[in-house]
Amino acid sequence: MARRSPFLAILVVGVAAAGGAGAWWWLRPVPEPMVAAEPLPLPPEPPRIADGPDYDRCLALLRDDSEEALRFATAWDQTGGGEGARHCHALALIGMGEPDRAAERLERLAMGSRAGSAARAAVFGQAAQAWMMAGDANRAFAASTLALTFAPNDPDLLVDRSVVLAHMSRYADALDDLERVLAVDPERAEAHVFRAAALRHLDRMELAWQAIERALTLQPDNAEGLLERGIIRQRRGDMVGARADWRRVMEVAPDSVAADLAEQNLSLAEFGPARR
Repeated sequence: MARRSPFLAILVVGVAAAGGAGAWWWLRPVPEPMVAAEPLPLPPEPPRIADGPDYDRCLALLRDDSEEALRFATAWDQTGGGEGARHCHALALIGMGEPDRAAERLERLAMGSRAGSAARAAVFGQAAQAWMMAGDANRAFAASTLALTFAPNDPDLLVDRSVVLAHMSRYADALDDLERVLAVDPERAEAHVFRAAALRHLDRMELAWQAIERALTLQPDNAEGLLERGIIRQRRGDMVGARADWRRVMEVAPDSVAADLAEQNLSLAEFGPARR
């Protein structure tokens, strides 16, 4: 099942901190409130939680007007819209800045749905992402785990749960999920980047270096990979290489969060090498 959810791109990020080893985390900040330029997580094709023109119309509305999508979903539900209406309603709540309410609705929908396992897994996955937006990693972990009961080997769901685990500082568990991903898809650059960050947090620096080099062999201009390699280079005492990687992030993805963090790293690096 191919299901990347663009509205919540949780990625390895890091900021070099003067006067300490560095403040590293795995959660990309989510805009508050959501804006139309950030597409909502629409259900995969296939599977879908429902079918029909009303479902298609409601999902299309989400891309441009969450309030109108909510109105449409509410009216549709009152006339028998069923699971499709409830799904669209929940996604509209995310777009309106209410991820906690959306997450609860998505969980209820996935639990009671008559759709197939893959579709239910996808909705639980969306619930997990919504919980992360709401700042509740514990409930995100629970929803991610439920998603994986329906699709145990789905690499996207495993990546998502690894990010939740890392946010909870459970780096060894995150690494386990990423190893499962790479067993299925060994050329997934994103997973190698996350694996490098997990290994770094576990102070397994040589393996972290090998993982990030593999990621950038697969995708040389992967912005998050370059950001992470700069962090690892800094930890290895190679500030020239670290600065070069962070500058490259700003070249290849100038309007990204990774670029903002790279710029911050470069500014902080001017204070001198990070101290452990």
